[in-house]
Amino acid sequence: MQPLTAKEVEYIVDSMSNEELMLKQCAATASISANAAITNLCVSQSKTHEQHLQSLMNLLTQHQSLAPQQPGTTQQH
Repeated sequence: MQPLTAKEVEYIVDSMSNEELMLKQCAATASISANAAITNLCVSQSKTHEQHLQSLMNLLTQHQSLAPQQPGTTQQH
């Protein structure tokens, strides 16, 4: 497995933000909808976005061990 590039990590983080937003919007819509079909659809979509978010988090976790280690910074006086 190859380490992720900085650009790939940025794309994944952006995708995670988008999935979180969609998850929140679906949950909010489900909570206020008076239409059972819309509520059910939103709940279903919430689960899908939660799965996407988890998959992206797992991807980052798997690649974390491959990330280049940055040396600690030291302060010079």
